[in-house]
Amino acid sequence: MTDLVIRNAVVVTADAAGTVIDRGGVAVAGGRLTAVAGDAALAPLAEGAARVIDAGGAILMPGLINTHCHLASALFRGLVEDLPLEPWLQTVWKAEAAILTDATSHLGALLGLAELALGGVTTVCDMWWHPDRAVEAARAVGMRIATGGILFDYPGVTGDSVEGRFEKAEAFLRDYAGAGDVIGAVLPHGAYTVAPEHLVAAKRLADRHGAILTTHAAETRAENADIASRYGRTVIRHLDHLGLLDARTLLAHVVHPDADEIDILARSGAQVAHNPVSNLKLASGIAPVPAMMAAGAGVSLGTDGAVSGNDMDMWLAMRLAGMLHKGATGDASVMPRAEVLRMATAAGARALGVADRLGTLEVGKDADMVVVALDGPHAVPLFDPVTHLVYAANRHDVRDVFVAGRQVVADGRLTGVDLEDIRDRVRALAPRVAASVAG
Repeated sequence: MTDLVIRNAVVVTADAAGTVIDRGGVAVAGGRLTAVAGDAALAPLAEGAARVIDAGGAILMPGLINTHCHLASALFRGLVEDLPLEPWLQTVWKAEAAILTDATSHLGALLGLAELALGGVTTVCDMWWHPDRAVEAARAVGMRIATGGILFDYPGVTGDSVEGRFEKAEAFLRDYAGAGDVIGAVLPHGAYTVAPEHLVAAKRLADRHGAILTTHAAETRAENADIASRYGRTVIRHLDHLGLLDARTLLAHVVHPDADEIDILARSGAQVAHNPVSNLKLASGIAPVPAMMAAGAGVSLGTDGAVSGNDMDMWLAMRLAGMLHKGATGDASVMPRAEVLRMATAAGARALGVADRLGTLEVGKDADMVVVALDGPHAVPLFDPVTHLVYAANRHDVRDVFVAGRQVVADGRLTGVDLEDIRDRVRALAPRVAASVAG
């Protein structure tokens, strides 16, 4: 039986061929897409469907996939400003140590996930303490999450030993093995906070469990200089030398690779999460994304956390990815609009190792999808829906969001959690957050 039919939409599939259906929709059964077609072909399925939605001419597209985020950092939004990464991190870590617990991490994750879901994100890769609580929050909101244990050589927020962190990371992967809404990950923080032998052990752990490994890499020139002074190699070379780079490795930022390192990324199959908003705001630089993509490296999109970029807006990330590199290179032909859209959808699924079931609207894939309204003045005239999505649409245009066919946002409202309650609890916590870095 067909559970859901969405019809009368402009369907942007984001598939490899760039298929767009001017007047059509999808059918869903058991959480998967059973048809992606024009309205005439959907008519028989609609007759027997449990639910039929008339999209009213809106755009129907795949859910956005955010491949690098720190969800609960939403608790620290706007707390630390006008600093480069290294001193900025020291202040952020001070606030985290004072504030973060199981409960506050859960609250921060709820806030971050609510923001993402309302903006059309259906899957997020989160690097944060207390990952079990992030999973709990994601399930409440109705989203998919890629996460796992953070590895960090210092006591940090949790005060765990290195051995304790590895034990927790492995326990997480065992606990969520086979969960369709949780993508297992091992998350060493970075080459400057995790020793080489622990990075190697992290990759072995990820490989044993079929998980992805994700870490910050080559975000700043200072990081490259630090790693070179310690190990005689810049960051990407260091990771390659340790045997960490393959198609199950996702590197966040990669702002400062040289030409040889770009070749290493392409050869190894390692994936890159481009975070243009935080890279600009922290003055980390502009990642050479066109060069990486030209070499054949996989590049997806992330928002980083709200503590560094102030919001987690994938539409802004898309628009910047499309425009920034044209200006930086002086070449208006780089970053074609369809490729930018795929960075936020299909490339994100590939980066998380789930391209077989997420990232595009194709028969057999999970029904993760977004309805984007076209009734604002910025949406007319509409000559090309992909151009509109990349360069004109925004998160306030997101009307409905579905994950595995379940509606998690309906007419701009969350269906699974009480946003007002989340806001009230965060506001009550805010004085403690401010006091944590005062003086």
